[in-house]
Amino acid sequence: MKFYLGTHQPTWLTRDLGIPLLVSHRRLAPRRTLPRATGEWALDSGGFTELSLHGRWRTDARTYAAAVRRYAAEIGRLAWAAPQDWMVEAHIRARTGASLRAHQRRTVRNYLQLREMAPELPFIPVVQGDSVADYHWCADLYERHGVALARLPLVGVGSVCRRQHSDQVARIMRSLRERGLRLHGFGVKVRGLARYADTLASSDSAAWSYSGRYQPGCTPSHRTESNCLRYALDWHTRLRSTLTTARATARPSGAGTRPTPPTRPRKPSHAPRSGRPDNRQEVHHAR
Repeated sequence: MKFYLGTHQPTWLTRDLGIPLLVSHRRLAPRRTLPRATGEWALDSGGFTELSLHGRWRTDARTYAAAVRRYAAEIGRLAWAAPQDWMVEAHIRARTGASLRAHQRRTVRNYLQLREMAPELPFIPVVQGDSVADYHWCADLYERHGVALARLPLVGVGSVCRRQHSDQVARIMRSLRERGLRLHGFGVKVRGLARYADTLASSDSAAWSYSGRYQPGCTPSHRTESNCLRYALDWHTRLRSTLTTARATARPSGAGTRPTPPTRPRKPSHAPRSGRPDNRQEVHHAR
């Protein structure tokens, strides 16, 4: 499984980190100049924040497609881009005033629009839902519009972040995988991965930044570790090690152990490299 480290610092794209990054459109859109990527990365549309704050998408599909085209050309090495999907959590629907089915239809419609406007760009479809049946209803809707999900390199699974370690989400992931889909789990942290990493082609998380808010900064100029590159990389290393251990110690039935989440990485004992990000910048919240 490929794991994308979520970051709200676009300049990290220029660093030769050796791991794929996930960066939000919300962090890139205001920039006049864009960083040049040295490695693979993916684009999050920032939909969770957009709908939470405004109850709607303020950017239309054509404008978003133009922005992604710019990122692909100027930043380079874009693996895939999320569409302007509509999460279905109850508090999001309360903000938009729309039903779960309406959110699913809008999600599918946006993907179809983006694919038609920019067929050369690597947009991925995202399935949304609450129950197992909901997710398959959304997948069926794609199929009815001619999108053969099982033939695509990746299909995102949304609206799981805040319940990502639950039995229900494990059933959702396994049922979609049995449908033949190569899945990306948005915002799936280690407790979720311990349950169903084997069903995922990839996942992402920026949980390191949240936990870093409560860690003293490793230099006098950094109040916390919420924007620290070394802290993020240490968290990522611990997560990969934890998942490797879980796979190695899995029982013959295929059920793995549930490792302790790497939410409190060790504080670096050495001085950070120059050019690391300033911890005072806004923290991006993944969907």
